[in-house]
Amino acid sequence: MMNTSDQLQHIVHQLAQAETAVSDLGQYPITRDAVRRFIREAESLLFPRCFSQTTKTSPVEGLGQLLWRLTSLIHRVTPHDCPEPEPCPQLDSASKTADLFMRSLPDIQRVALTDAQAAYEGDPAARGLMEIITTYPGFHAILVYRLAHILHLQGVPLLPRIMTEVAHSETGIDIHPGAKIGEYFFIDHGTGVVIGETTQIGDRVTLYQGVTLGALNFPHDQNGQIIRGTKRHPTIEDDVVIYSGATILGGSTVIGRQSVIGGNVWLTRSVPPFSKVTANATISLRTREES
Repeated sequence: MMNTSDQLQHIVHQLAQAETAVSDLGQYPITRDAVRRFIREAESLLFPRCFSQTTKTSPVEGLGQLLWRLTSLIHRVTPHDCPEPEPCPQLDSASKTADLFMRSLPDIQRVALTDAQAAYEGDPAARGLMEIITTYPGFHAILVYRLAHILHLQGVPLLPRIMTEVAHSETGIDIHPGAKIGEYFFIDHGTGVVIGETTQIGDRVTLYQGVTLGALNFPHDQNGQIIRGTKRHPTIEDDVVIYSGATILGGSTVIGRQSVIGGNVWLTRSVPPFSKVTANATISLRTREES
């Protein structure tokens, strides 16, 4: 049994040495709990009537608190040489980035409301926008994506990925913050949906559970290393519906506008606008008497 202080200290030293390989860690790493709190506060400010407030703060105070929290998170994920979190010259840069994000909140709210409206129009079980905003996992995952996407566009490292992975763990919907998604976007049910980094989705697109918008292959350089930054995921044009279990792969694959992709379809090539694509399914039925 390991019971000496020296043995335990040796293990601690080995673990610390191994972590130095993670060279892109910020000076003060953040936790998922901190990111989850930021998401909850942002949701409460965007839709205060839908999410209960635990404190009696005014909207202005709430925005100020969110700004402070985001500034701290950005500062912590950004590599710098400051021995302490404050004061630090990079804190000014984090503050400016957070300020730009806060200015984007009204537009994020506007687009999120189009997503809620799309869900209401696309789901006869929906009884109103409040039900969608507070209970639909697809809406939650898309809203977190829209928050994270702004930070991704601003070049904030790590934080946008943690945000969408928090939503992924809560909903089963995996949306990379780098994807480009238009307005009136609806994910019904949602479990198992995957949307890759370079996916482009137009307006008024609907996805059902289990849809994958993924990469067909990964190009490599002469040293065998994956080439990053290329278009690897499909483009989905306006007014497309993709039913459950469909898999669409490849950066050059384009699904033309107003197309319908049936359930369990596997696509690695483009289809023109107004297409209807179905899987060739052979169903064999035998009764007990025929067995």
